[in-house]
Amino acid sequence: MTDTDANDERAKAELLRYLQQARDALLWKLEGLGEYDVRRPLTPTGTNLLGLVKHASGVELGYFGDTFSRPYFADREPPPWWYTKAAEPNDDMWATPAESRADVTGLYRAAWEHTGATVAALPLDATGRVPWWPAERAEVTLHHVLVRVIADTQRHAGHADIVRELLDGSVGESPSGSTVPPDDEATWAAHRARLERAAREAGA
Repeated sequence: MTDTDANDERAKAELLRYLQQARDALLWKLEGLGEYDVRRPLTPTGTNLLGLVKHASGVELGYFGDTFSRPYFADREPPPWWYTKAAEPNDDMWATPAESRADVTGLYRAAWEHTGATVAALPLDATGRVPWWPAERAEVTLHHVLVRVIADTQRHAGHADIVRELLDGSVGESPSGSTVPPDDEATWAAHRARLERAAREAGA
């Protein structure tokens, strides 16, 4: 293995580590909730936990599959919400009653495997074409796609943080640790009241 190859492999491992952290955070936010709560729309635009996982599955399967001529659905029928279908807007952002939690999370884990195989098979400077982008800017490298998907997954993990807190007050980025101070309910209520007073004063 050349120095260039070794550096490539180290960079891949680091990028995949950050992607996996975001994946794990996204799935963890489903734990301990019933079917209604994982599907409930908690914002005016319908943001919900299981929908975020479903969307993240499609992102990985598209960017690390079709983009590099390694389509996950090459030998099977893609789901109705797939970008090649005549799907309705935001079809990938919510789960129908017929789609079980196991279906959605299972597809997400399958996407991880597919992503891993693509990253292992190609160098970071390998080029592909994003089929749903305008032709003049559709060419991308594997490195670019890894960074883009990390950013997208981390963004949605942040959405999941907020949605879960709205559901039951749970906070934190992982079961093993949290960057949120471990204060009690009364302390957080006082903190929130202080922020509300400051906001009203600034807006007066």
